[in-house]
Amino acid sequence: MKTSPKGIALIKEFEGLRLKAYLCPGGIWTIGYGHTAGVKPGMVISEAQAEEYLKADLIAFENYLNGLGLAINQNQFDALVSFIYNVGTGNFSSSTLLRKVRANPQDNSIMDEFLRWVYSKGCVLPGLQRRRLAEMKLYFSND
Repeated sequence: MKTSPKGIALIKEFEGLRLKAYLCPGGIWTIGYGHTAGVKPGMVISEAQAEEYLKADLIAFENYLNGLGLAINQNQFDALVSFIYNVGTGNFSSSTLLRKVRANPQDNSIMDEFLRWVYSKGCVLPGLQRRRLAEMKLYFSND
């Protein structure tokens, strides 16, 4: 599967576009639409480069998620790509969210698992709360 336009729009909405490197709330240098690989202080990119970084990052996360062999639909895939884009493959790999999706992708308790991931450095971030609610809504939507 590939991330749909709906999934890409969700990621862009919550990552935002920043053409100059910045420290995210987690203390990681970031640029573009949440791109982190090789980002250094003072780095500046164009909007076209931000799009290229996004495409490359999406391919990596899509390949990872596709490699898990989950029996999920497009909305579930998009929601999980957005989630992984934000928390990383390592965190997702060891999460109860993944364990529950593997066991039963329709399990309603998956909603609670999305909502557990709203903290940065021990503090609840309102932006993460909004993102998790949007991902959860997309995951369980039928359209």
